[in-house]
Amino acid sequence: MTFHIVLVEPEIPPNTGNIARLCGATGTVLHLVGKLGFSIDDKHVKRAGLDYWKAVDIRQWQSLEELQEAFPEGRFWYTSKKAHKTHVEADFEPGDFLVFGKETLGLPEDLLQRNGERAIRIPIFSPIVRSLNLANAAAIIVYEALRQTGRLK
Repeated sequence: MTFHIVLVEPEIPPNTGNIARLCGATGTVLHLVGKLGFSIDDKHVKRAGLDYWKAVDIRQWQSLEELQEAFPEGRFWYTSKKAHKTHVEADFEPGDFLVFGKETLGLPEDLLQRNGERAIRIPIFSPIVRSLNLANAAAIIVYEALRQTGRLK
């Protein structure tokens, strides 16, 4: 069973294009949720994904709630620099949903508070660097999920 990357209101076209390429390479489903900061036909999105769009299963949803209702048995992991648990402390299972917020604001505070046990972060060791690029963060977490589930062998 494949993993799912969920982008909630992504704003930067090249990030989404790079994540689409990541999804194509790893067999991960890409879910785009809410109002996008661009059109998926945007040339920057297409350029970042190059010729890989046909290899990507992309699904769009009006809201995160709509996605969750469509997958009532889904396990959702919420990424945030404010989470206490790191991504390597998560216990990923095939089919999990890896949820990322918009580049400028991340995920809503109330969502993270309601799901604290499923909130994860990637450690950042510099006091100067506030966050990682969204595409890099998605790659780090999806490959950790693949590693944990034995898919990298």
